[in-house]
Amino acid sequence: MGGMCRNIHTLHNFEPRATSAEVEAAALQYVRKISGSTKPSKANEEAFARAVEEIAHATQHLLDALVTHAPARNRDDEAAKAKARAAVRFGTA
Repeated sequence: MGGMCRNIHTLHNFEPRATSAEVEAAALQYVRKISGSTKPSKANEEAFARAVEEIAHATQHLLDALVTHAPARNRDDEAAKAKARAAVRFGTA
């Protein structure tokens, strides 16, 4: 099985908590990935939107139910780490 889509980011265990916009963006990326379409046809718009809504809802329930004893991560620190990894990966270091 392949790795997670690079555009879907971890939302659990951050301070402040993930916003509803972040949850919806992750759901949208997921639906785009599995449907193979960034913009659905008119015939599929309703199904696409409903899937995003349902996945965002389920994701929020999951995030609310997860428990951890690890300290919350800092978004700025994680972004800096990701930028450093990208610099190494793409040779811009």
